[in-house]
Amino acid sequence: MRAHTGDRVVTHGRTVGDPDRVARIVEVLGPDGAPPYRVRDEDGHETVVAPGPDTTLRHRSGET
Repeated sequence: MRAHTGDRVVTHGRTVGDPDRVARIVEVLGPDGAPPYRVRDEDGHETVVAPGPDTTLRHRSGET
């Protein structure tokens, strides 16, 4: 997984009905875009994540 600041990390719900968790990457802490990432949730909470297999990355290229 290679990310840049501004990309979004989407962690899918673990059980049916659980919503996906979406957070924006505010800092890439690993070398060459690798995890871990400092992310900011929609509610403003910041944390450091090392994405697992239930996580996908949405690049910011489509945003204005």
